[in-house]
Amino acid sequence: MAFCASNSARFKYNDLPAPPLIPMKQIVERERNKTYYRVLHVPIWLWVFFVLPGWPLTFAMYTTGFDRRHAIWFAVVFAVCAWRGFAGKLPGVEHAPYVTHFGADQPNLWYRVVCYTAAWIAIVVPFALNVIGLVVASFTGEWMIRQMYQWLYYPLAMLVVLASCLDLTPRARRSTLNEGAERAWFYVGLWTVVPAQTAMWAVWRIGAKNGLAGVAHGRAGLAALLLVGGTMFLLGAKGILPRSARYYYPEAPSAIPQPAREIV
Repeated sequence: MAFCASNSARFKYNDLPAPPLIPMKQIVERERNKTYYRVLHVPIWLWVFFVLPGWPLTFAMYTTGFDRRHAIWFAVVFAVCAWRGFAGKLPGVEHAPYVTHFGADQPNLWYRVVCYTAAWIAIVVPFALNVIGLVVASFTGEWMIRQMYQWLYYPLAMLVVLASCLDLTPRARRSTLNEGAERAWFYVGLWTVVPAQTAMWAVWRIGAKNGLAGVAHGRAGLAALLLVGGTMFLLGAKGILPRSARYYYPEAPSAIPQPAREIV
């Protein structure tokens, strides 16, 4: 069984007893990642970095389709991801697993910080813009998603970057100590956003083909987004969905110095 002794350092140069070693949860036993495992993770990062420049490139793809600009950008992203993948510098594409135990207090690697910050931008920002756009459409009947992307995409993306700089973004923090909970919340985000946006898109398309428009169209899309997203979020928060069960590192209680007893 592996133990974490990270909390013992602060007791090294004083008279306080070190806290007991805390068992960590082993999640990986293999010493090397298999080739197929590494290859299967590459498309994840291709998608993350391909959709990262939300305005105007990604928005144009969503509204008018794939064109020459997107082909050039995809070629650049593919080349960089292939380069970093062969070097083992993408999460999940490493030659050997980096995080093998939940509760291991080890420094997070720079490429993990960059990749997971980008992933949170790809997950959270379009979802937030769609929610805002649907709320506006539900009350005014006007679809303003273009303006939302133009005005808010990069400010919201910079908030995610700021959160990473402040050591707040799950899986992009400076230590992997709480990876057991942070990984779960990352998957909760995926389970919430992807089905919700798929349902919203389906309702939007079906409604448009059946004459739904204006406020009613906006409310139908918003209802689908909130219903599916809320359901998936609750299932994830309860740890029911795959990889959504959370492991919280049990912090050792700090030893509190006792005042010297007076000898009478």
